[in-house]
Amino acid sequence: MRIVIADDEPLARERLRALLAEQDGVELVAEAGDGREALHACAEHDPDLVLLDIAMPGIDGLEVARHLAAFEPRPAVVFCTAYDAHALSAFDAAAVDYLVKPVRAERLQAAIERARTFTIGRDHAGDGGKHRTHLCARLRGSLRLIPVEDVYYLQAEEKYVVVHHARGEDLIEESLKSLEDEFGDRFLRIHRNCLVARHEILELRRDPNGHVHAILHHGDHPLEVSRRCVAQLRDTVKHL
Repeated sequence: MRIVIADDEPLARERLRALLAEQDGVELVAEAGDGREALHACAEHDPDLVLLDIAMPGIDGLEVARHLAAFEPRPAVVFCTAYDAHALSAFDAAAVDYLVKPVRAERLQAAIERARTFTIGRDHAGDGGKHRTHLCARLRGSLRLIPVEDVYYLQAEEKYVVVHHARGEDLIEESLKSLEDEFGDRFLRIHRNCLVARHEILELRRDPNGHVHAILHHGDHPLEVSRRCVAQLRDTVKHL
């Protein structure tokens, strides 16, 4: 079993490393000191299990877990934290176990067994209704984290979604429908293949052929609005 440790406390990582050395059939493939490093390590090493602290600077452990839920194959997540108050949120994020620091050897062993069971029949539990703050684009064994607030619009293209954002374009392997469900308060559907950030819509404009297009604050060209979306979009734009 391939394992990644993610914890911003060096002593906590050292303890887990020592405990793992006593376990059979496990391999520590990477360590990370924050959420961003954890996601990069998981993209590079495809672990079976991530031992994940919750309270980390920047992207916390709960958000890391929600990103990992979209990985294929999806690693098992076991939270390791000093605070048992996070337990409910941890299981909402589909963790297979929850360990309170200082982690005991027998509890770690039990968590690893739970993770083994998980990897045999990987489930596809949801993200508990939480909103991510970043989208995750995987790039040849690495990844790029895109702040949701920097996204101008999302456009479906075959099995991918193209994220148009402040620093360019990236492909993510998520459906437009799932993104709409998660970020419906931030993005408006203007077409069956396109969601646009509410704050990006400058105006709606009809061309000589009667087709309506959305003009954005950022963007090289207007985006087509489907007929079924026009009425609702016009009403929404009035109140932006």
